[in-house]
Amino acid sequence: MYNDRFLDAKINERKVNNAFRALRLSTDKVDFHSNDYLGIAHDHLIKPNFNGLSHGSMGSRLLSGNYALIEQAELEIAQFHQADAGLIFNSGYDANIGLLSTVPQRGDTILYDFLSHASIRDGIRLSNAQSFSFEHNQLDDLEKKLRIATGTIFIVTESVFSMDGDLADLFALVTIAEKYNAHLIIDEAHATGIIGSRGEGLVQSAGLCDRIFARVHTFGKALGCHGAIVLGSSTLKNYLINFARSFIYSTALPPVAIDAVQQSYRLFPTMNKERDHILSLVDYFTKCSIRFRKLDSTTPIQIVIVPGNEAVKQLANQLQNAGLDVRAILYPTVPKNSERLRIILHAFNTIEQLNKLINILQ
Repeated sequence: MYNDRFLDAKINERKVNNAFRALRLSTDKVDFHSNDYLGIAHDHLIKPNFNGLSHGSMGSRLLSGNYALIEQAELEIAQFHQADAGLIFNSGYDANIGLLSTVPQRGDTILYDFLSHASIRDGIRLSNAQSFSFEHNQLDDLEKKLRIATGTIFIVTESVFSMDGDLADLFALVTIAEKYNAHLIIDEAHATGIIGSRGEGLVQSAGLCDRIFARVHTFGKALGCHGAIVLGSSTLKNYLINFARSFIYSTALPPVAIDAVQQSYRLFPTMNKERDHILSLVDYFTKCSIRFRKLDSTTPIQIVIVPGNEAVKQLANQLQNAGLDVRAILYPTVPKNSERLRIILHAFNTIEQLNKLINILQ
């Protein structure tokens, strides 16, 4: 057996800090943890299409992996989101890596919300631009940093924050960005399918499409399939095709995956009943009293703060033992002493299931 014991030190460090992660299978417990907000995956609403569609794209898009269906999907999705153009990536992670590592140049400045997703942070790290975080949703701190920013300036944030469930103040962000001639990049991963009368996302529902440089919509959450798209101008699309390494050097998504994306885009805009049910569950949960602090959120992402890795893991295990699949979010994924239960409310959850969860937290 190969001697790779040099890895043990870091693994043991995680175990000592009670932060060691392990994969687990989904079970028959009540789902309060997945990002399948509308239940598209849970209820098998996307039907497999084996009518001549390939399971392989046979190469990267710039070589042998481009095909008519994926170009059609990009056009249709861009039109739905009121964008000039879109470029599909294999995942939201790939989209953020490709966009943020490529567009900002040496001498430019990236300012990003401190609670931005790891894929945003990783893309920024790969960029040659200088970067600074601003305090979460604190626009006075952002403006203070904008005053000393140099080069072309980019402001990056999520529209719905994945670990807190709150929203970015897009109107204020647009106003500040325009004041300092900065370019806004908005990750709509957790807004897609949920925010807006048709699940179009926060930017579009606010009527701000023409004032945003780039948007990232992912397909692996409420849409129940896989992949992501970067929306912007045709110039941005051509730029990414030429310079985004996570696009250039990745085998393209296969036609069966793109067909699933198209099915979802025909489906989720009509799911108003499901969105209304989620909102009713959110309202119910936010008004209940429990013994732990809840973060303010009007989205399906509801956060219960349980400081300490050991304490939050014990509470998550108690919920698991009661048949409720709720997961603990540990340090270092979130800051120390802000460890939490990340409770996700879905269209397929019932009020009886939610009451069972609340009773354990009271």
